[in-house]
Amino acid sequence: MYLFIKIVSSAAIIGIVTELARRFPIYGGIIAALPLISILSIIWLTIQGESAKTINEFTGGVIAGLPATIIMLLIIYMAFKHSLHLSLAILFGVIGWGFFLIIQKYITEIFFT
Repeated sequence: MYLFIKIVSSAAIIGIVTELARRFPIYGGIIAALPLISILSIIWLTIQGESAKTINEFTGGVIAGLPATIIMLLIIYMAFKHSLHLSLAILFGVIGWGFFLIIQKYITEIFFT
């Protein structure tokens, strides 16, 4: 039952944000940039009885993923500015995201081990 509620509520939020973005692209982008998925995940983890340690580790993972996500969005933004097709823009963005995560891992290991 929880799975069904999670899927429906998440889909509803995505639908609302995309409809808002169609009418007001800048405001839709600002709302999409909110950590909606992170907040929903924290809420669902809490409702499902996960420990504070697990939720804390999840939150740390989200923070660790932010720089790579910013890089991915910048790549997609630049690809669209240069009129690349959606699939290529996303492909380059995901490749940049993965590449940055690898670099970030090695940098983190150098400075924090």
